[in-house]
Amino acid sequence: MDIKKNKVLYPNKQIPSILHIQESKFLMIQGRGNPNDINSSYKDDVSKLYQVAYTIRMSYKNNYLIKGFEPFTVAPLEGYWYQEGIEGFDPLRKDLFVYKLMIPMPDFIHEKDYLWAIQFIKVKKGMDLSEVKFLIYEEGLVVQMLHIGPYDTEVQTIQQMNEFMNQEGYEIDFSPERLHHEIYLSDPRKVSSEKLKTIIRHPIKKRGNV
Repeated sequence: MDIKKNKVLYPNKQIPSILHIQESKFLMIQGRGNPNDINSSYKDDVSKLYQVAYTIRMSYKNNYLIKGFEPFTVAPLEGYWYQEGIEGFDPLRKDLFVYKLMIPMPDFIHEKDYLWAIQFIKVKKGMDLSEVKFLIYEEGLVVQMLHIGPYDTEVQTIQQMNEFMNQEGYEIDFSPERLHHEIYLSDPRKVSSEKLKTIIRHPIKKRGNV
């Protein structure tokens, strides 16, 4: 997916929009806790996810041929977040976070290709990355908006999203399968917090629908 060309899925302006996210393929790993905590496994989880993604991307250099393969850029990291014991989502209660980190895969990648990558890493590096999973997921109807700035100020963008959603006749539709979603367009190791770009998505439904 070329994020520079697809302005529908990856907007570059701070304007809320409503769209339906079709079924896609992902690599996914799950974890919990505050990602800023020194004892958190978050950074290790991100590293594991990218190791599998880049192994698949470079598969042709390791004598593994994927049918229909085309060179691709690994897509930005995505995070689905929820909190146990809280209704809705509170971005300030990081201690309660449970997350699913995901990286989209091109349509020509299949589960057998993911399984090859897991085995290749195990043989070559002695690492068991089987906690990284292959997933097909359809997010469905969402409201989304580009957020620019620190993660802690996301609440302001979420408020704009909620106001827009209400005006258009929709309401939030959080569930165990439909979560607060962030797409990280910036690397926080290289960009100051004031310039971080993050797409925020929330699941919605038409007001009054069960």
